[in-house]
Amino acid sequence: MTKSKIMKKIYFLSAIIFSLSCTKLDEKIFDKIPEKEFPENEEQAALNIIPTYRELADLIDDAGWWFWAQEVTSDEIVFPVRLTDWEDGGKWRVLHTHEWNNNVDAVNSMWSQMYDGVFEANRAIDELIPFQAAEAAKINIAKLKTLRAFYLYLLIDNYGDVPLVTSFFTADPQPKKNKRSEIFDFLIQDLKESLPFLQVNTKKFAVSKGLAYSILAKLYLNAEIYTGTPKWAEAESYCDSVIQLGIYNLEAKPLLPFVKNNDNSVENIFTIPFDSRSLKGFRLHMRTLHYLMNQTYDMLVGPWNGCAAVEDHYNSFTNDDLRKQGFIVGPQFTSTGKALFDETAGKPLVINPKIPALIMDGSYTFEQIRMSGARIGKFEIAAGTDENLDNDFPLFRYADILLMAAEAKIRQGKNGDNLVNQVRQRAGVAAWSGTTLDMILAERGREMFAEGHRRQDLIRFKKFNNAWWAKPASGPERNLFPIPQWAIDANPNLGL
Repeated sequence: MTKSKIMKKIYFLSAIIFSLSCTKLDEKIFDKIPEKEFPENEEQAALNIIPTYRELADLIDDAGWWFWAQEVTSDEIVFPVRLTDWEDGGKWRVLHTHEWNNNVDAVNSMWSQMYDGVFEANRAIDELIPFQAAEAAKINIAKLKTLRAFYLYLLIDNYGDVPLVTSFFTADPQPKKNKRSEIFDFLIQDLKESLPFLQVNTKKFAVSKGLAYSILAKLYLNAEIYTGTPKWAEAESYCDSVIQLGIYNLEAKPLLPFVKNNDNSVENIFTIPFDSRSLKGFRLHMRTLHYLMNQTYDMLVGPWNGCAAVEDHYNSFTNDDLRKQGFIVGPQFTSTGKALFDETAGKPLVINPKIPALIMDGSYTFEQIRMSGARIGKFEIAAGTDENLDNDFPLFRYADILLMAAEAKIRQGKNGDNLVNQVRQRAGVAAWSGTTLDMILAERGREMFAEGHRRQDLIRFKKFNNAWWAKPASGPERNLFPIPQWAIDANPNLGL
């Protein structure tokens, strides 16, 4: 493990704790104190913030499904069925075609994962309340409320009306649903009250003012969807708050925020600090690379030849766009430069962006089945990578803030050219004049590809129900996921 990764792990565990001068930081500390005696002081209570952070990691892979539910339901990423590979009972395919029900993996896992984050935050808050007179406890409660706000924001974004649970020890075991707009108001208030206690922190995996401002900006940007009332001026204001912190900026090149050693990227605001040893679960490369491409990156394991970019999305990038380098297409080679040959197809391995069909059965050639679809290389796949990427995953990024601010301006009848052109010029493409909302949506698709934003963006721009490749037009009921059947069975109030 590199020194930077070791320090990242140490900081990840310790940055959330107000003081450890009298407490040895040990991940096994919970095994050393009987549960009935824990916590016995403020320092021990502060340690309980760690589980709230750790719940973030499962949002990215299929343990929590959030990432895939945002991307595969959109016009960006697809898991074509390759003979029998990736059929998986249709769980990937129904996301693309908008035919899911309340018993598919994505619906089930997202709900439980997001509420796990809420419950962990509530438990830690409850344990800190006896010490809340202390300034340090107030700081940690503010951090926990900010993290809880993030999980609740994801819940209302994906499910709409959900229970607003704010205590672990006194929570109603069968809570009723709250209106989406009520939770929106609660989150706004909670975040604003927490802001004075948060620091301007340059550590990308620490709760900070930048994170709270970013969540507020997202809430206000989507306020019309969540509440029926647009809040564009407020969205612009909180984007400006992030910008005016003066600690974030665009990287020199568009793919630098996604390299293996992106721990200190000036562009990233809040990240999940994945590490192939200490925080596993980021396996995008395993799902997208062709079976033979472990030889390209000297990977320790073989990838699974699954997801790819929808061809129309890939084609939305001009050839001079530096962001297009985040796709893997064309002839593929070993790390020593030898051409890879697919024995099953009987041909050299050449990745073709064109996907002939969502379901490729035996009527298609092995070349089509095995080699179709531009693969996702936006996150650097470093030599010697194993099943888990070391790259930190940005949940909030400065380029997003600039594009959000531009959109908010344009929706108010203002000019957003300067903001969007910072992003375009960094990508090596021509500046725009008179940027429209349709142009902003297209640019967000190119800039924010494979970062979990596309579903929300399409809904906000009222394009989520449109037809696109291998997906017919869908109804507005698809703008939300249904509450899982298992959750309704356990709590009938959720079905009301």
